[in-house]
Amino acid sequence: MGAYLWVAAGSALGGMARYWCSGFVAERVGETFPWGTLVINILGSFVIGLFGGLTGPDGRFLVSPEVRIFVMVGLCGGYTTFSSFSLQTLALMQDGEWARAGANVVLSVVLCLLAVWLGVAAAGTALKGV
Repeated sequence: MGAYLWVAAGSALGGMARYWCSGFVAERVGETFPWGTLVINILGSFVIGLFGGLTGPDGRFLVSPEVRIFVMVGLCGGYTTFSSFSLQTLALMQDGEWARAGANVVLSVVLCLLAVWLGVAAAGTALKGV
């Protein structure tokens, strides 16, 4: 039961952070393209890669399973917005904005994979200092 409470707490905080960040980005660059969702997915991918790399079996930091669940499942799961990405991409397609929909798919997949790789690489670099 305790793991579910950690997921719930992390998800609540991640969801609040997602809501704030999405609004912050939208205020600065507009809402004609889902930049907020893209930024959130990139940052979330980086954080989960970094944290997972730093706290995994070969990681630099030993943390309890509850902390990993809180951060990786709860916080990152509540923060990243792949469901929003899907809905916004569908809306772009339904509006006939095929180029923007395609750009959103390609940018999201490529940049999020790059971000998670960078997070794991950053964790590996930190581990070399041990």
